[in-house]
Amino acid sequence: MTDVTSPKAIVCIPTFRRPAGLKRTLESLAAQTGAEHFAVVVVENDVQELAGERVADAVFASHALSGFSVIERKQGNCSAINTAFRTARERFPAAEFFLMIDDDEEASPTWLAGMIGTARSSGADLVGGPVVRCFEGETPSSLQKHPLFYSTITRSGETASLHGTGNCLIRRRVLEALGEPTLDPRFDLLGGGDMDFFTRCRLAGFKSHWNEDAKVFETVPAQRMKTRWVLRRSVTTGVINYTIDQKRYSGRLGTALLLLKNFISLGIAPFRAATALLATGHWLPASHPLCLSIGRSLAALGLAPTPYKAANITPLFETARDNASRARPSGR
Repeated sequence: MTDVTSPKAIVCIPTFRRPAGLKRTLESLAAQTGAEHFAVVVVENDVQELAGERVADAVFASHALSGFSVIERKQGNCSAINTAFRTARERFPAAEFFLMIDDDEEASPTWLAGMIGTARSSGADLVGGPVVRCFEGETPSSLQKHPLFYSTITRSGETASLHGTGNCLIRRRVLEALGEPTLDPRFDLLGGGDMDFFTRCRLAGFKSHWNEDAKVFETVPAQRMKTRWVLRRSVTTGVINYTIDQKRYSGRLGTALLLLKNFISLGIAPFRAATALLATGHWLPASHPLCLSIGRSLAALGLAPTPYKAANITPLFETARDNASRARPSGR
């Protein structure tokens, strides 16, 4: 892997304050088997510590992987991902496949070969695979059955849409067709920019495929196993869903449709919760539909959580107007 000008596949990794996790991610990429020549682009989004950059540069200096690191100074999940894909496209003009894995995940040994193989054999524009959650310590059964921790797509084959960038492949033609920014910066501190991106891909007619064997393994820290975190994340997902809908519906008619959808969501949430309770036997998974509806209602009132803002400066909620103003593109 000495020629870094000709790889057909580029793996992008945004990182923020997870140097140990990033090291494991890079080690799992170095251990890939059966994969064609690829390179790695790491985007450091913590301009204060730069711990991820140091980890990445050490790995690249050891020649275990080909690639480089760059810094995105504007804090935000979408900004970091946008810089990763934009830099990868510019620096590797011959690359066709752009993959992403998070800095708290490890790729299975044949992950890269499987993702590229699926793209080639199916002709798909986008490919996704399972993110298997590995919980720290004893795992409550209520979490194992919660919708936040498993994918609704379970079998290989064509699928209507992907949902997350934590395990995905995107062809160059998709990125070029949708233009910049790849992920909408208004989701920078909220999250869900990937859901919005894949929604736009579906509406644009791009074909998505799923490979159930191309697994990555995500470490779920103890903090995310707490009931409070799970409930807040469910509410945030409702805010994300509303924000994605809000982009599609404009004018007075659009506002009316959004309010109608919120009303319907509130009406059917108790029935969905009851169904989930019967299916799982636990109140926490059953609370998910209710929290989604609450999140949609909060978003309609102009309130938005900011889970991707640095913990030491994160308010629980800020107005949607403030959130949008802070999420404008950096112009890089």
